[in-house]
Amino acid sequence: MMQELSMNILDVAENAVRAGASLIEITITEQSGADRLSVTIRDNGCGMTPEQLKNVTDPFFTTRTTRRVGLGVPFFKMAAELTGGSFEIDSAPGQGTAVRADFIASSVDLMPLGDINETVAALIHANPHIDFVYTRRFEDSEMQLDTRDFRRILDGIALNDPQVSGFIREFLAENTSALLSARGTDSTI
Repeated sequence: MMQELSMNILDVAENAVRAGASLIEITITEQSGADRLSVTIRDNGCGMTPEQLKNVTDPFFTTRTTRRVGLGVPFFKMAAELTGGSFEIDSAPGQGTAVRADFIASSVDLMPLGDINETVAALIHANPHIDFVYTRRFEDSEMQLDTRDFRRILDGIALNDPQVSGFIREFLAENTSALLSARGTDSTI
């Protein structure tokens, strides 16, 4: 099993890349009062047929030709359900896919979120032709990174330019720190 939720997020986002998505949205919502951590990954890729959707949580089902098993989605589902949470996936051909995992935040089985900022930065750097919207909500506060905004400002400079990648990492670090410190904490799950 993956040791951090950010690795599950990376795996599902890479599935979206392989599905031809031009936009991938990653949303993480932490609500301590509701004892919830929710992760939603939505894309506008090719989507799945009803048959694929029915089998996507089976570890021995994959559409990839490079290996015979697909463990990312089943592990993500298992991670959510081990905490007493839930998992759902919606998809349709030509309409993209939405994956949502809800975790019980106080569960001893909740894996750490991990370095989600680095995961998002790496996804952007490795896929400069795809737009990403990363939203992080903590209680009543929110921060967001939308690569479409960066593209307008950068006027043709690639998102994987080393200086741009460095700026994206700084942006994520500063905004996450401000988001979490507004509630008196520097770390989360």
